[in-house]
Amino acid sequence: MRAQIKATREAAVLLLQAHIELAKAEIAEIAGEIGRALALGTAALVVVLLAAVLLVIGGALFLGEWLFGSMGWGIVHGLLVFASIALVAVTLILRVPSHLYVRAALSGIVVAVVTSVILGFGLLNKLYAAIGDASALPVSVGIRPLVVGIIVGGLVGLLAGIFLAATMNARAGGRFTALAGSIVGGVIIGALTAATYGRQVGAALGITLGLITFLAVLAIGVIRTGIDMEALKARFYPDITIDTSKETLEWLQRRMPPGTGS
Repeated sequence: MRAQIKATREAAVLLLQAHIELAKAEIAEIAGEIGRALALGTAALVVVLLAAVLLVIGGALFLGEWLFGSMGWGIVHGLLVFASIALVAVTLILRVPSHLYVRAALSGIVVAVVTSVILGFGLLNKLYAAIGDASALPVSVGIRPLVVGIIVGGLVGLLAGIFLAATMNARAGGRFTALAGSIVGGVIIGALTAATYGRQVGAALGITLGLITFLAVLAIGVIRTGIDMEALKARFYPDITIDTSKETLEWLQRRMPPGTGS
């Protein structure tokens, strides 16, 4: 009987060990399948993300080439669009007033449309040419629009600089710098607007200036409005929980008998 019991016990132990080894083997096989599935799933996710990036970048380049005649415009517009999305996301976190978005969007649209029409149809070039012809400017007909554009741009920049210098609170050096910068900017703008770009390039430049205007107006609006740091802190600081916990702790301390500890 003892031998039989011993043999039975040993058989049970061996059977248990066999079950354990089987469980280990099965778990190892399942873990391998899980690892394989995770690896393949990660590879699939990476490929999908790469496809999305390729679609966005390739689509921007394709639209730049198709609409405006150069893939470079797709790069420029894509960068400005991504910058605009990033700025909007940050300002949404800061919860700036909604009218700033409306103002920036309307400003960008107006600048884009007006610039596209003016540059696309060469309206300022024709205006400069007409002024040069009417004034019988003693320069070659081919460069009259450029010369008139530089003169007109410089005069407009001078007037704008005088107004800016008169209204700004700065020393004489700062006012002179503002005046000189305004004149130089006017001359550059006059020269650029005197060229003929064609409808495609004119529209591309208009969209570029519109996106830049959107970014600038929104950023300036946020700077002028300011950020309520107290309200921002309150959104990320659990002050209600902390105050309630302090009140509860004070209540417990008042109810506890002296000498029982804090």
